[in-house]
Amino acid sequence: MTITAPAPSPEVLQRKARKAALGSFVGTAIEWYDFFIYGTAAALVLGPQFFPGTSELAGTLAAFATLAVGFVARPIGGIVMGHFGDRVGRKSMLVTSLLLMGFATVAIGLLPNYAAIGVAAPVLLVALRFVQGLGVGGEWGGAVLVATENAPVGKRGLYGAAPQIGVPAGVLLANLVFLPLTAVLDDAAFAAWGWRVPFLLSAVLVVVAMWIRLGLEESADFEASRDAAGEVKLPLAEVLVKHWKTVLLAGGTFVATNGIAYAYMVYVLKYGEAELGFGKSTMLFLLIASCPFWMAGMAISAYKSDIIGRRRVYIISSSALVIVAALFFPLMDTAMLPVMLVAMIALGFVLGACAGPQSALFAELFPAHIRYSGASLGYQIGAILGGGLAPIVATSLFAAFGTSLAVTAYFVLIALVSLVSILLLRHPHDPAVAVAQSRRSEQEVA
Repeated sequence: MTITAPAPSPEVLQRKARKAALGSFVGTAIEWYDFFIYGTAAALVLGPQFFPGTSELAGTLAAFATLAVGFVARPIGGIVMGHFGDRVGRKSMLVTSLLLMGFATVAIGLLPNYAAIGVAAPVLLVALRFVQGLGVGGEWGGAVLVATENAPVGKRGLYGAAPQIGVPAGVLLANLVFLPLTAVLDDAAFAAWGWRVPFLLSAVLVVVAMWIRLGLEESADFEASRDAAGEVKLPLAEVLVKHWKTVLLAGGTFVATNGIAYAYMVYVLKYGEAELGFGKSTMLFLLIASCPFWMAGMAISAYKSDIIGRRRVYIISSSALVIVAALFFPLMDTAMLPVMLVAMIALGFVLGACAGPQSALFAELFPAHIRYSGASLGYQIGAILGGGLAPIVATSLFAAFGTSLAVTAYFVLIALVSLVSILLLRHPHDPAVAVAQSRRSEQEVA
Protein backbone atom coordinates (compact mmCIF):
# COMPACT_ATOMS: atom_id res chain seq x y z
CA MET A 1 0.00 0.00 0.00
CA THR A 2 1.41 3.36 -1.03
CA ILE A 3 0.93 6.28 1.32
CA THR A 4 0.74 9.64 -0.45
CA ALA A 5 1.91 12.66 1.46
CA PRO A 6 -0.72 15.39 1.79
CA ALA A 7 -0.36 18.34 -0.58
CA PRO A 8 1.17 21.43 1.03
CA SER A 9 -1.34 24.06 2.13
CA PRO A 10 -1.54 27.39 0.25
CA GLU A 11 0.05 29.10 3.27
CA VAL A 12 3.04 26.72 3.18
CA LEU A 13 3.46 27.23 -0.57
CA GLN A 14 3.26 31.02 -0.11
CA ARG A 15 5.96 30.97 2.59
CA LYS A 16 8.14 28.79 0.38
CA ALA A 17 7.69 31.19 -2.54
CA ARG A 18 8.60 34.22 -0.43
CA LYS A 19 11.62 32.47 1.07
CA ALA A 20 12.82 31.47 -2.40
CA ALA A 21 12.40 35.03 -3.68
CA LEU A 22 14.28 36.44 -0.67
CA GLY A 23 17.09 33.91 -1.05
CA SER A 24 17.38 34.70 -4.74
CA PHE A 25 17.38 38.46 -4.13
CA VAL A 26 19.88 38.55 -1.26
CA GLY A 27 22.31 36.07 -2.77
CA THR A 28 22.20 37.72 -6.18
CA ALA A 29 22.64 41.19 -4.69
CA ILE A 30 25.75 40.08 -2.82
CA GLU A 31 27.24 38.18 -5.76
CA TRP A 32 26.70 41.17 -8.01
CA TYR A 33 28.08 43.47 -5.34
CA ASP A 34 31.25 41.40 -5.64
CA PHE A 35 31.18 41.54 -9.42
CA PHE A 36 30.46 45.27 -9.59
CA ILE A 37 33.02 46.47 -7.07
CA TYR A 38 35.57 45.07 -9.49
CA GLY A 39 34.08 47.18 -12.29
CA THR A 40 34.11 50.31 -10.14
CA ALA A 41 37.68 49.63 -9.05
CA ALA A 42 38.68 49.02 -12.68
CA ALA A 43 37.32 52.45 -13.61
CA LEU A 44 38.90 54.25 -10.66
CA VAL A 45 42.16 52.62 -9.58
CA LEU A 46 43.18 49.20 -10.93
CA GLY A 47 45.05 50.56 -13.95
CA PRO A 48 47.90 52.27 -12.05
CA GLN A 49 47.86 49.60 -9.32
CA PHE A 50 48.37 46.58 -11.56
CA PHE A 51 49.43 48.01 -14.93
CA PRO A 52 51.89 50.83 -14.13
CA GLY A 53 54.32 52.30 -16.62
CA THR A 54 51.68 52.70 -19.34
CA SER A 55 49.71 55.71 -20.51
CA GLU A 56 46.47 56.49 -18.70
CA LEU A 57 44.46 55.24 -21.69
CA ALA A 58 46.46 52.00 -21.92
CA GLY A 59 46.12 51.42 -18.17
CA THR A 60 42.36 51.97 -18.33
CA LEU A 61 41.99 49.61 -21.29
CA ALA A 62 44.09 46.98 -19.50
CA ALA A 63 41.94 47.26 -16.38
CA PHE A 64 38.75 47.00 -18.45
CA ALA A 65 40.26 44.00 -20.25
CA THR A 66 40.53 42.18 -16.93
CA LEU A 67 36.87 43.10 -16.40
CA ALA A 68 36.08 41.33 -19.68
CA VAL A 69 37.90 38.17 -18.49
CA GLY A 70 35.07 37.62 -16.03
CA PHE A 71 32.61 37.61 -18.91
CA VAL A 72 34.68 35.04 -20.79
CA ALA A 73 34.43 32.78 -17.73
CA ARG A 74 30.71 33.32 -17.27
CA PRO A 75 29.51 30.94 -20.03
CA ILE A 76 31.80 28.25 -18.62
CA GLY A 77 30.28 28.71 -15.17
CA GLY A 78 26.81 28.74 -16.69
CA ILE A 79 27.44 25.53 -18.65
CA VAL A 80 29.02 23.58 -15.78
CA MET A 81 26.60 24.69 -13.09
CA GLY A 82 23.68 24.47 -15.51
CA HIS A 83 24.54 20.80 -16.13
CA PHE A 84 24.65 19.93 -12.45
CA GLY A 85 21.76 22.26 -11.64
CA ASP A 86 19.54 20.31 -14.03
CA ARG A 87 20.73 16.93 -12.75
CA VAL A 88 21.53 17.45 -9.05
CA GLY A 89 19.58 20.51 -7.98
CA ARG A 90 19.35 24.30 -8.09
CA LYS A 91 20.25 24.87 -4.44
CA SER A 92 23.67 23.17 -4.47
CA MET A 93 24.79 25.23 -7.45
CA LEU A 94 23.65 28.46 -5.82
CA VAL A 95 25.78 27.64 -2.78
CA THR A 96 28.76 26.75 -5.01
CA SER A 97 28.52 29.95 -7.01
CA LEU A 98 28.37 32.05 -3.86
CA LEU A 99 31.47 30.38 -2.39
CA LEU A 100 33.44 30.87 -5.61
CA MET A 101 32.54 34.52 -5.83
CA GLY A 102 33.24 35.21 -2.16
CA PHE A 103 36.65 33.53 -2.24
CA ALA A 104 37.79 35.37 -5.36
CA THR A 105 36.56 38.76 -4.18
CA VAL A 106 38.26 38.61 -0.79
CA ALA A 107 41.45 37.33 -2.44
CA ILE A 108 41.49 40.36 -4.78
CA GLY A 109 41.21 42.61 -1.73
CA LEU A 110 44.32 40.95 -0.27
CA LEU A 111 46.29 40.77 -3.54
CA PRO A 112 49.62 42.70 -3.57
CA ASN A 113 49.97 45.16 -6.44
CA TYR A 114 52.58 45.36 -9.22
CA ALA A 115 54.98 47.38 -7.10
CA ALA A 116 55.06 44.58 -4.51
CA ILE A 117 55.26 41.37 -6.57
CA GLY A 118 55.78 42.49 -10.16
CA VAL A 119 54.15 40.72 -13.07
CA ALA A 120 52.61 38.09 -10.78
CA ALA A 121 50.15 40.76 -9.62
CA PRO A 122 48.26 41.24 -12.92
CA VAL A 123 48.45 37.50 -13.63
CA LEU A 124 46.81 36.66 -10.29
CA LEU A 125 44.31 39.46 -10.77
CA VAL A 126 43.21 37.97 -14.09
CA ALA A 127 42.98 34.48 -12.53
CA LEU A 128 40.81 35.69 -9.65
CA ARG A 129 38.64 37.67 -12.02
CA PHE A 130 38.15 34.44 -13.99
CA VAL A 131 36.99 32.67 -10.81
CA GLN A 132 34.55 35.54 -10.18
CA GLY A 133 33.18 34.98 -13.66
CA LEU A 134 32.70 31.26 -13.03
CA GLY A 135 30.74 32.02 -9.88
CA VAL A 136 28.45 34.65 -11.32
CA GLY A 137 28.01 32.58 -14.50
CA GLY A 138 26.24 29.87 -12.54
CA GLU A 139 24.43 32.28 -10.25
CA TRP A 140 21.81 33.84 -12.48
CA GLY A 141 20.23 30.67 -13.84
CA GLY A 142 19.88 29.08 -10.42
CA ALA A 143 18.57 32.21 -8.71
CA VAL A 144 16.02 32.80 -11.47
CA LEU A 145 14.75 29.22 -11.40
CA VAL A 146 14.46 29.09 -7.62
CA ALA A 147 12.36 32.26 -7.74
CA THR A 148 10.19 31.45 -10.77
CA GLU A 149 9.65 27.73 -10.17
CA ASN A 150 8.45 28.39 -6.62
CA ALA A 151 6.28 31.37 -7.60
CA PRO A 152 2.48 31.29 -7.15
CA VAL A 153 0.43 30.63 -10.27
CA GLY A 154 0.22 33.71 -12.46
CA LYS A 155 3.04 35.54 -10.65
CA ARG A 156 6.19 34.12 -12.21
CA GLY A 157 7.08 37.48 -13.71
CA LEU A 158 6.76 39.34 -10.42
CA TYR A 159 8.61 36.76 -8.31
CA GLY A 160 11.20 36.29 -11.05
CA ALA A 161 12.06 39.97 -10.70
CA ALA A 162 13.58 39.27 -7.24
CA PRO A 163 17.00 38.12 -8.55
CA GLN A 164 16.84 40.79 -11.27
CA ILE A 165 16.35 43.52 -8.68
CA GLY A 166 19.29 42.01 -6.82
CA VAL A 167 21.54 43.24 -9.63
CA PRO A 168 20.96 47.02 -9.17
CA ALA A 169 20.78 46.40 -5.42
CA GLY A 170 24.30 45.01 -5.67
CA VAL A 171 25.37 48.05 -7.69
CA LEU A 172 23.80 50.35 -5.12
CA LEU A 173 25.51 48.55 -2.24
CA ALA A 174 28.87 48.55 -4.04
CA ASN A 175 28.75 52.25 -4.73
CA LEU A 176 27.47 53.13 -1.26
CA VAL A 177 30.63 51.47 0.04
CA PHE A 178 32.89 53.23 -2.48
CA LEU A 179 31.30 56.68 -2.09
CA PRO A 180 32.44 57.48 1.48
CA LEU A 181 35.88 56.09 0.73
CA THR A 182 36.38 58.38 -2.28
CA ALA A 183 34.87 61.32 -0.39
CA VAL A 184 36.91 60.95 2.83
CA LEU A 185 40.24 59.58 1.60
CA ASP A 186 42.69 61.50 -0.54
CA ASP A 187 43.87 59.92 -3.81
CA ALA A 188 47.03 58.51 -2.21
CA ALA A 189 45.21 56.77 0.65
CA PHE A 190 42.49 55.47 -1.65
CA ALA A 191 45.12 54.01 -4.00
CA ALA A 192 47.18 52.59 -1.13
CA TRP A 193 44.45 50.75 0.76
CA GLY A 194 41.02 52.34 0.47
CA TRP A 195 39.99 50.50 -2.70
CA ARG A 196 40.56 47.16 -0.93
CA VAL A 197 37.91 47.75 1.76
CA PRO A 198 34.85 46.88 -0.40
CA PHE A 199 36.49 43.61 -1.47
CA LEU A 200 37.24 42.57 2.11
CA LEU A 201 33.74 43.44 3.31
CA SER A 202 32.46 40.76 0.95
CA ALA A 203 33.43 38.09 3.50
CA VAL A 204 30.73 39.32 5.91
CA LEU A 205 28.09 39.61 3.20
CA VAL A 206 28.75 36.12 1.87
CA VAL A 207 28.21 34.59 5.33
CA VAL A 208 24.78 36.27 5.51
CA ALA A 209 23.78 35.08 2.03
CA MET A 210 25.04 31.56 2.72
CA TRP A 211 22.90 31.29 5.85
CA ILE A 212 19.80 32.22 3.81
CA ARG A 213 20.58 29.97 0.86
CA LEU A 214 21.24 26.87 2.92
CA GLY A 215 17.60 27.07 4.04
CA LEU A 216 16.15 27.01 0.52
CA GLU A 217 14.20 24.02 -0.85
CA GLU A 218 14.11 22.57 -4.35
CA SER A 219 11.08 23.48 -6.47
CA ALA A 220 8.25 21.12 -7.40
CA ASP A 221 9.18 21.62 -11.06
CA PHE A 222 12.68 20.30 -10.44
CA GLU A 223 11.49 17.39 -8.33
CA ALA A 224 9.05 16.42 -11.08
CA SER A 225 11.81 16.56 -13.71
CA ARG A 226 14.27 14.27 -11.89
CA ASP A 227 13.32 11.23 -13.98
CA ALA A 228 13.71 13.16 -17.23
CA ALA A 229 17.03 14.56 -16.06
CA GLY A 230 18.22 11.02 -15.35
CA GLU A 231 17.51 10.06 -18.96
CA VAL A 232 19.26 13.14 -20.35
CA LYS A 233 22.95 12.65 -19.55
CA LEU A 234 23.99 15.96 -21.10
CA PRO A 235 21.30 18.63 -20.78
CA LEU A 236 23.50 21.07 -22.69
CA ALA A 237 23.59 18.75 -25.70
CA GLU A 238 19.78 18.69 -25.86
CA VAL A 239 19.72 22.49 -25.56
CA LEU A 240 22.19 22.93 -28.43
CA VAL A 241 20.53 20.37 -30.70
CA LYS A 242 16.85 21.20 -30.15
CA HIS A 243 16.83 24.78 -28.88
CA TRP A 244 19.88 26.51 -30.39
CA LYS A 245 17.83 29.18 -32.18
CA THR A 246 16.00 30.00 -28.96
CA VAL A 247 19.31 30.25 -27.08
CA LEU A 248 20.82 32.63 -29.65
CA LEU A 249 17.75 34.87 -29.80
CA ALA A 250 17.43 34.88 -26.01
CA GLY A 251 21.08 35.94 -25.80
CA GLY A 252 20.41 38.62 -28.39
CA THR A 253 17.60 40.11 -26.31
CA PHE A 254 20.09 40.57 -23.46
CA VAL A 255 23.00 42.10 -25.40
CA ALA A 256 21.82 45.71 -25.03
CA THR A 257 20.47 45.40 -21.50
CA ASN A 258 23.78 44.04 -20.26
CA GLY A 259 26.13 45.97 -22.54
CA ILE A 260 24.61 49.41 -22.00
CA ALA A 261 24.21 48.69 -18.28
CA TYR A 262 27.92 47.93 -17.89
CA ALA A 263 28.96 51.00 -19.83
CA TYR A 264 26.49 52.99 -17.73
CA MET A 265 27.92 51.59 -14.49
CA VAL A 266 31.62 51.39 -15.36
CA TYR A 267 32.60 53.46 -18.41
CA VAL A 268 30.47 56.48 -17.48
CA LEU A 269 32.29 56.80 -14.15
CA LYS A 270 35.58 57.17 -15.99
CA TYR A 271 34.05 59.35 -18.71
CA GLY A 272 32.56 61.80 -16.21
CA GLU A 273 35.88 62.16 -14.45
CA ALA A 274 38.24 62.25 -17.43
CA GLU A 275 36.13 64.09 -20.04
CA LEU A 276 33.56 66.11 -18.12
CA GLY A 277 35.77 67.14 -15.20
CA PHE A 278 33.69 65.81 -12.31
CA GLY A 279 35.13 64.06 -9.25
CA LYS A 280 34.77 60.37 -8.42
CA SER A 281 32.26 61.11 -5.66
CA THR A 282 30.00 63.15 -7.96
CA MET A 283 29.81 60.40 -10.57
CA LEU A 284 29.21 57.74 -7.95
CA PHE A 285 26.41 59.86 -6.49
CA LEU A 286 24.69 60.09 -9.89
CA LEU A 287 24.86 56.32 -10.28
CA ILE A 288 23.57 55.71 -6.75
CA ALA A 289 20.67 58.14 -7.27
CA SER A 290 19.59 56.30 -10.42
CA CYS A 291 19.62 52.79 -8.90
CA PRO A 292 16.18 53.02 -7.19
CA PHE A 293 14.64 53.95 -10.56
CA TRP A 294 16.45 51.01 -12.15
CA MET A 295 14.85 48.70 -9.58
CA ALA A 296 11.44 50.37 -10.03
CA GLY A 297 11.61 49.75 -13.78
CA MET A 298 12.26 46.07 -13.11
CA ALA A 299 9.40 45.68 -10.65
CA ILE A 300 6.84 47.50 -12.82
CA SER A 301 7.68 45.66 -16.04
CA ALA A 302 7.83 42.28 -14.28
CA TYR A 303 4.38 42.88 -12.78
CA LYS A 304 2.96 43.97 -16.14
CA SER A 305 4.44 40.91 -17.84
CA ASP A 306 2.16 38.69 -15.76
CA ILE A 307 -0.81 40.63 -17.12
CA ILE A 308 -0.08 41.54 -20.75
CA GLY A 309 2.74 39.09 -21.53
CA ARG A 310 6.54 38.93 -21.32
CA ARG A 311 7.19 39.45 -25.00
CA ARG A 312 4.95 42.50 -25.32
CA VAL A 313 6.56 44.21 -22.31
CA TYR A 314 10.03 43.32 -23.63
CA ILE A 315 9.25 44.82 -27.06
CA ILE A 316 7.95 48.07 -25.57
CA SER A 317 10.94 48.36 -23.22
CA SER A 318 13.49 47.53 -25.94
CA SER A 319 11.96 50.15 -28.23
CA ALA A 320 12.26 52.74 -25.45
CA LEU A 321 15.89 51.71 -24.92
CA VAL A 322 16.75 52.57 -28.53
CA ILE A 323 15.44 56.12 -27.97
CA VAL A 324 17.05 56.66 -24.56
CA ALA A 325 20.37 55.23 -25.80
CA ALA A 326 20.41 57.87 -28.55
CA LEU A 327 19.81 60.70 -26.07
CA PHE A 328 22.00 59.60 -23.15
CA PHE A 329 25.43 60.99 -24.06
CA PRO A 330 24.12 64.25 -25.59
CA LEU A 331 22.44 64.90 -22.24
CA MET A 332 25.54 63.88 -20.26
CA ASP A 333 27.73 66.13 -22.41
CA THR A 334 25.84 69.22 -21.22
CA ALA A 335 27.93 68.81 -18.03
CA MET A 336 24.93 70.19 -16.11
CA LEU A 337 24.34 68.02 -13.05
CA PRO A 338 20.49 68.19 -13.08
CA VAL A 339 20.44 67.20 -16.76
CA MET A 340 22.99 64.46 -16.17
CA LEU A 341 20.89 63.11 -13.30
CA VAL A 342 17.81 62.98 -15.55
CA ALA A 343 19.85 61.09 -18.16
CA MET A 344 21.10 58.57 -15.60
CA ILE A 345 17.62 58.05 -14.12
CA ALA A 346 15.98 57.65 -17.54
CA LEU A 347 18.54 55.13 -18.73
CA GLY A 348 18.39 53.22 -15.43
CA PHE A 349 14.60 53.00 -15.51
CA VAL A 350 14.47 51.76 -19.11
CA LEU A 351 17.27 49.23 -18.51
CA GLY A 352 15.26 47.96 -15.56
CA ALA A 353 12.10 47.75 -17.66
CA CYS A 354 13.97 45.58 -20.17
CA ALA A 355 15.33 43.28 -17.46
CA GLY A 356 12.14 42.91 -15.38
CA PRO A 357 10.37 40.16 -17.38
CA GLN A 358 13.61 38.46 -18.39
CA SER A 359 13.72 35.87 -15.60
CA ALA A 360 10.28 34.43 -16.35
CA LEU A 361 10.80 34.79 -20.10
CA PHE A 362 14.03 32.78 -20.13
CA ALA A 363 12.72 30.16 -17.69
CA GLU A 364 9.58 29.57 -19.75
CA LEU A 365 11.52 29.07 -22.98
CA PHE A 366 12.87 25.67 -21.89
CA PRO A 367 11.42 22.47 -20.35
CA ALA A 368 12.27 21.92 -16.67
CA HIS A 369 14.84 19.14 -17.17
CA ILE A 370 17.11 21.39 -19.29
CA ARG A 371 15.95 24.78 -18.01
CA TYR A 372 19.04 25.66 -15.94
CA SER A 373 21.34 24.89 -18.89
CA GLY A 374 19.20 26.65 -21.48
CA ALA A 375 18.45 29.80 -19.50
CA SER A 376 22.05 30.13 -18.28
CA LEU A 377 23.54 29.68 -21.74
CA GLY A 378 21.24 32.24 -23.35
CA TYR A 379 21.92 34.73 -20.57
CA GLN A 380 25.69 34.29 -20.67
CA ILE A 381 25.89 34.60 -24.46
CA GLY A 382 24.19 37.97 -24.15
CA ALA A 383 26.46 38.91 -21.26
CA ILE A 384 29.75 38.18 -23.02
CA LEU A 385 28.67 39.91 -26.25
CA GLY A 386 27.27 42.85 -24.30
CA GLY A 387 28.68 43.62 -20.87
CA GLY A 388 32.16 42.15 -21.22
CA LEU A 389 33.02 44.20 -24.29
CA ALA A 390 31.06 47.40 -23.67
CA PRO A 391 33.54 49.38 -21.50
CA ILE A 392 36.44 48.46 -23.81
CA VAL A 393 34.48 49.30 -26.95
CA ALA A 394 33.22 52.59 -25.50
CA THR A 395 36.71 53.63 -24.35
CA SER A 396 38.26 52.68 -27.70
CA LEU A 397 35.58 54.45 -29.74
CA PHE A 398 35.96 57.68 -27.81
CA ALA A 399 39.75 57.50 -28.10
CA ALA A 400 39.53 56.87 -31.87
CA PHE A 401 36.91 59.50 -32.76
CA GLY A 402 37.25 62.00 -29.92
CA THR A 403 33.47 62.32 -29.55
CA SER A 404 30.74 60.62 -27.57
CA LEU A 405 28.66 60.36 -30.76
CA ALA A 406 30.67 57.24 -31.60
CA VAL A 407 29.70 55.70 -28.25
CA THR A 408 26.08 56.74 -28.84
CA ALA A 409 26.09 54.97 -32.19
CA TYR A 410 27.37 51.83 -30.45
CA PHE A 411 24.61 52.06 -27.82
CA VAL A 412 21.91 52.45 -30.47
CA LEU A 413 23.31 49.58 -32.54
CA ILE A 414 23.24 47.02 -29.73
CA ALA A 415 19.82 48.30 -28.62
CA LEU A 416 18.55 47.56 -32.13
CA VAL A 417 20.11 44.08 -31.98
CA SER A 418 18.12 43.31 -28.84
CA LEU A 419 14.92 44.77 -30.27
CA VAL A 420 15.20 42.63 -33.41
CA SER A 421 15.98 39.55 -31.30
CA ILE A 422 12.83 39.87 -29.18
CA LEU A 423 10.75 40.52 -32.29
CA LEU A 424 12.02 37.24 -33.76
CA LEU A 425 11.79 35.23 -30.53
CA ARG A 426 8.65 33.15 -30.15
CA HIS A 427 7.41 32.47 -26.63
CA PRO A 428 4.48 30.00 -26.71
CA HIS A 429 4.23 29.87 -22.89
CA ASP A 430 3.76 33.63 -22.57
CA PRO A 431 0.78 34.39 -20.26
CA ALA A 432 -0.74 36.66 -22.91
CA VAL A 433 -0.56 33.85 -25.49
CA ALA A 434 -2.18 31.40 -23.07
CA VAL A 435 -5.02 33.86 -22.35
CA ALA A 436 -5.58 34.45 -26.07
CA GLN A 437 -5.67 30.70 -26.76
CA SER A 438 -8.15 30.19 -23.91
CA ARG A 439 -10.42 32.90 -25.30
CA ARG A 440 -10.30 31.38 -28.79
CA SER A 441 -11.23 27.97 -27.33
CA GLU A 442 -14.17 29.48 -25.46
CA GLN A 443 -15.38 31.21 -28.63
CA GLU A 444 -15.12 27.96 -30.63
CA VAL A 445 -17.15 26.12 -28.01
CA ALA A 446 -19.76 28.87 -28.00
